[in-house]
Amino acid sequence: MVLAAAVMLALSGCKGGDLVSYDLPAKSARYTFETKTNDVQTVWEYTSAEPAKDDAPELSPCMGDVRGNNKAACRPEPLIFLRYDFDLALDNTVKAGEAHEITVVGYYQERLTALPKVKSLKAETSFDGGKTWRPVTTKGIGKNTFATTIENPRRDQAPEGVGLRISATDSEGNTVRQTLPTAYTLR
Repeated sequence: MVLAAAVMLALSGCKGGDLVSYDLPAKSARYTFETKTNDVQTVWEYTSAEPAKDDAPELSPCMGDVRGNNKAACRPEPLIFLRYDFDLALDNTVKAGEAHEITVVGYYQERLTALPKVKSLKAETSFDGGKTWRPVTTKGIGKNTFATTIENPRRDQAPEGVGLRISATDSEGNTVRQTLPTAYTLR
């Protein structure tokens, strides 16, 4: 189903970001990739070189495979993605003036070979819209999974909500830094 949808988008002449691929130089180098979506800024730094063989699973093919013009080996780049469990109330808020634990999981696009392991995660919070950031303690609680406890201030001390900045590093030295100006609001 995913392959069929990708083929349909490719055949329909999709332009501007629905299907994206990049050709990087063959020589091993360090790259920075930045994106900003809905005020969430993500910056990846990773090392990449020309792959010796294809490393993309059949259900997540490379663009050359989808278009039928694949001339070189390809693979997903080792970008660390972050998934959050904010444990929010039904109104998408968290109680002010109390400690609140969130869970952050680092993950990657699927590959055929072994993926790196996220070895460290640092968290910072902001209560003033990102003007100042304070470090928050994190601890590993499972494979690529970390917990951080935020001491929420009173609601009037964070009227815009709680901002979160996460920095993670994996076993191959790849990094991600993601800034959420308002991760959640207080009630």
